[in-house]
This record gives sequence, structure tokens and C-alpha cells, in this order.
Amino acid sequence: MSRVGKKPIEIPAGVKVTVHPDRIEVEGKLGKLTSPLYAGVKAAVQGNQLVLTRENEEQKTRQFHGLCRALANNAVIGVSKGFSKQLEITGVGYRAKVEKNKLELSVGYSKPVIYEIPQGIEIIAEKPTLLTVRGIDKQKVGQVADTIKRFRRPDPYKQKGIRLVGEVLIKKERKAGVAGA
Repeated sequence: MSRVGKKPIEIPAGVKVTVHPDRIEVEGKLGKLTSPLYAGVKAAVQGNQLVLTRENEEQKTRQFHGLCRALANNAVIGVSKGFSKQLEITGVGYRAKVEKNKLELSVGYSKPVIYEIPQGIEIIAEKPTLLTVRGIDKQKVGQVADTIKRFRRPDPYKQKGIRLVGEVLIKKERKAGVAGA
């Protein structure tokens, strides 16, 4: 059996799980999410646990077993606790501010970058150089954080740009023999 798929998912208090033939609906204090159930994978609620099983031992079914369990677990965690990622902005004059549902980034371009914040995501500018991306959907939070990061990727030479908090960059040395520096 799949190591990931065979683990039961603990359902915290205040979270309601409904199992349908093709999906799992999870509802909690932060919102409502659905998680897909692929062919050959069955789900059942037993007490305060969600257990996923597979019908056969085909390779595709084994792969989907672990995937369905991971997606369902992320949905349960998302509606009970939520997910967040922090981004730090490094560079002279680099800053960010949030107004209504728009994020304005000044990251070294001639004009500020305006990013429309998607539905279901909350961005907080704790400092002008520290952003927090929050939401209940793990995939969406990671996607938005990566999209913001792509506006100014971290530079390995000067260490300037937008990066995740705790992300380690290896500083590169300039090329030897370059004149004028």
C-alpha cells in the first residue's frame, strides 16, 4: 500500500467532511474546499478520521491513492488553520504596499508593478519589505507567492529581489579579470 495513502486524516473539531463518489467536500471555520477523488479510490469517514482506500493494485490507482490523500489532507488543514507564505523584498528603494485588492511593488523598474490580488487570497504588507500571502488553498497560496516572486527574481550577485523568508541564496563572485570595478 501507499505509505502516504494508507495514513488516516485526522478531522479537527468544527470541520465537516462530506464524501461524494467523485469528490470530498470539506467545510470549516475559514471556508469550504473540494478535493477530487480519482477512479479506483474510495473515501469514508470513520469517527473523526477520513480513510482513503483503493479498489485494485494497478500502478495508476496506487499513484492516485497517495495524491487523493495528500489533496484531502491539504483541504482539511486549509479550512481549519489556513496556509501562509512570507516574502521579503531586498534592495535599495524596493518596497510594497497593499491598497484594496491591489498590490503595488516598487522593485527597480521605471513604473511600479501593479498586481491584482486573486479571490480567496489575502496579502498583508507587514513592513514595506515584508509580505504575507494567506489563504485556505495551499496550491493557490504557493502560486500567488511564486507569481509575486517572479516580478523581481533574487539576483545571485547583488542579493537583491523578492524571495521567500528563509530562502538561502548562494552569493556569486564577479568574474575575475573584469576591469573598471
